Amino acid sequence: MKIVILERATVGFDVSVDELNRFGDVTSYDTTPIEQIAERVQDADIIIANKSPLNESTISGAKNVKLICEFATGYDNIDISYCKRRNIKVCNVKGYSTDAVVQHTFALALYLFEKLNYYDNYVKCGEYARSDNFSHYDYHFSELSVKTWGVIGMGAIGSKVADVANAFGCNVVRCSLRDNMTPSKYPALPFDEFVATCDIISIHCPLNDDTRDLFNEDTFHRMKEDAILINVARGAIVNNSDLYKALNDNLIYGAGLDVIETEPISVDNPLSHYSDSNRLIITPHMAWASNEARARVVSETALNIEAFLAGKERCIVI
Repeated sequence: MKIVILERATVGFDVSVDELNRFGDVTSYDTTPIEQIAERVQDADIIIANKSPLNESTISGAKNVKLICEFATGYDNIDISYCKRRNIKVCNVKGYSTDAVVQHTFALALYLFEKLNYYDNYVKCGEYARSDNFSHYDYHFSELSVKTWGVIGMGAIGSKVADVANAFGCNVVRCSLRDNMTPSKYPALPFDEFVATCDIISIHCPLNDDTRDLFNEDTFHRMKEDAILINVARGAIVNNSDLYKALNDNLIYGAGLDVIETEPISVDNPLSHYSDSNRLIITPHMAWASNEARARVVSETALNIEAFLAGKERCIVI
């Protein structure tokens, strides 16, 4: 079998992909520009990708391809309809980053909620050394146990975030944008009531027609002025320009983002010019990327290939 990895860099070079060699001849590229995809996969039996667009224009010349594996859970970079027509199987990796994303959700939230940037700077700029008080509390913060934490998307990640928030003592509520809500012990609120009620909102849902630009200027006007928004799902769920305006207009207190509309961030994204780290923290789409999670995604991909070659279905999307 000829296996082509289009985006080796997405799992990090500290993580080995050598276990894939047992399935055949592996050709690995650190990254692959769109215009080079067709050439690089033309002889492939199996393609491994992450963000590379795989559709008729990029893989029509790959006559031998039988399987596409994602180094990820999401597969919106793949034209599923086209793959169905060609009988190309597609598989992803589920659940490999749940613990990492849950951990990062609270890292972002607590950084903002406890005003950690302010207090760290207070010490490091020398003000604490000049103080005659052992403590300092000019920038107030509350306890999570008196706050309402709202979760959008009660899959594996959202459900675990809800449980952790509950362990902190939060009043946890959820919001589902579809009628077929996943069963949960946490109460569900209609969206308008949800955004008006929550002190902290964390987003863990997929990007689709229901969620694109879900958090826009109108939504921010309906949120609490001291609310915090956390997005570790998909960047386009939050309208970045509207969030920038909401922060400047004090419609909400702050936001913690691991995902943005275009990645890497573009210079014309207004959030790249918002300098107050007390109210906005942006990390470069790395919530999922713990050492363990990146190693796990490779191992799970190997198991997907092994199952496919044995005629078994494992994590098959189509």
